Amino acid sequence: MVYMLLGTGFEETEAIAPLDIMRRAGISVLTVGVNGKIVYGGHGIGIVSDIQLGEIDLTKLEMIVLPGGLGGVASVRASNEAMEALRFAWENHKFVAAICAGPTVLADLGITDGKNATCYPGCEEDMGHANMVENAPCVRDDKLITGTSAGCAVAFGLALVEAMKGKDAAADIAKQIVIR
Repeated sequence: MVYMLLGTGFEETEAIAPLDIMRRAGISVLTVGVNGKIVYGGHGIGIVSDIQLGEIDLTKLEMIVLPGGLGGVASVRASNEAMEALRFAWENHKFVAAICAGPTVLADLGITDGKNATCYPGCEEDMGHANMVENAPCVRDDKLITGTSAGCAVAFGLALVEAMKGKDAAADIAKQIVIR
């Protein structure tokens, strides 16, 4: 099971594009409302989350995904339960993925230390001891997947599919959505 954390103020494109891409690939993904069942993104778009934070079943967790958006990132940082879910995933060798400002939350937990990563331009100083990869839409370093921005949300989504189902599955989805 993939859990996508949605905190109030999340970046809508960074959530919806990867969510759609993973579901097209047949991956079981649940959106998780950090601040309640209905979560509003940074541009006022409300999403009815599939479950709320207390309903995550950590025994089924295969991947956890954190979209960016400064409000969403702040919401996750303010939630001990959300931070513990991220920590649990990493410590139990599950995939941990974040895009835009989201990787800075992973840096807070030490997850990016010594790992290749990317983030939103200007957030690099908040990336701890990560090995920053410039000009990359998405970077995968073993179980860590990071993306740069909303403009890279499709590439990020395809990287999540590749991690869960392999290169062929990601290529099939890229072809289906007509990546040029």
